[in-house]
Amino acid sequence: MSLTRRHFLASSAATAAAMTAIARPAAAAAPLHVVATTGMLADAVRAIGGPDVSVTGLMGPGIDPHSYRQTRSDIVAMTRADLTIWHGLYLEAQMEEFLKELSTRKPVFAAAEEIERKSLISHPDYTNRHDPHVWMDPGLWRTPVAAIAERLAEALPGRAEAIGQRAEAYLGQIIALDDYADKMLTSVPEPARVLVTAHDAFGYFGRAYGFEVLGIQGISTESEAGLSRIAEVVDTLVTRGIASVFVESSVSDRNVRALIEGAAARGHDVRIGGELYSDAMGVPGTYEGTYPGMIDHNVTIIAEALGGTPPPQGMQNMLNREA
Repeated sequence: MSLTRRHFLASSAATAAAMTAIARPAAAAAPLHVVATTGMLADAVRAIGGPDVSVTGLMGPGIDPHSYRQTRSDIVAMTRADLTIWHGLYLEAQMEEFLKELSTRKPVFAAAEEIERKSLISHPDYTNRHDPHVWMDPGLWRTPVAAIAERLAEALPGRAEAIGQRAEAYLGQIIALDDYADKMLTSVPEPARVLVTAHDAFGYFGRAYGFEVLGIQGISTESEAGLSRIAEVVDTLVTRGIASVFVESSVSDRNVRALIEGAAARGHDVRIGGELYSDAMGVPGTYEGTYPGMIDHNVTIIAEALGGTPPPQGMQNMLNREA
């Protein structure tokens, strides 16, 4: 995808004016200090900003952004940062009031809000709200990534060319990831394209690749899965012969275990197909601790568990799995 798109090169006058306060001369000695709320955002900033930025990520592996509240050290980091990037779409629900107040004093940018509303999945429970898990569709995730590149180039005009080159390379990885996902998930037999997970974080994934998605909890992990919902999903597992369900790294596996026990009580064996990264990436310093590695892992695990034919070590032969 070319960065000539409006999200990178054609910024509005209002946005440009807002970012003027953090523009740095080309010869600035210190890198731009950026705070990013989620691991997915932090990965994009690191990849695109390179040596021209220093990045503080607030939420690490296994952290649930729906319930995360800013700590005292987070507040200090954000108030001292040159730029704070958050996701938006009500993902950081407990931080939203603070972030909006901070935006009246410091440069703050909600990257996922750049996505056109017609491309978003409406929230089933709240009017005018949307499913925030847009990173699950690499094709859709390119829009926030390109918007991040635009903001970094505006903040560092003397480094815009280098930032643009790194952005093109990173977006190229995302395009390749989307192509890989499409190919591997198409290898799953159509009747098996049902993804059962702890909470409803895979809606965009399902829409992009033709999977039916069943989350035990709702879009937010703050919602509760009642006994009736668990019984409903168990009934679906049994009547449709679904044999694999998935746990998530940032969500308790309690409800998934309840599904397995409920299905077993009705004579139907269900296994855990693997652990997926939903609201957080893997351990920093690992391939799974990057956005491409996170999605590569998910696609490979899902395709393999549901009867597809992915390479065991994923798209780049880099997954941290036993061969």
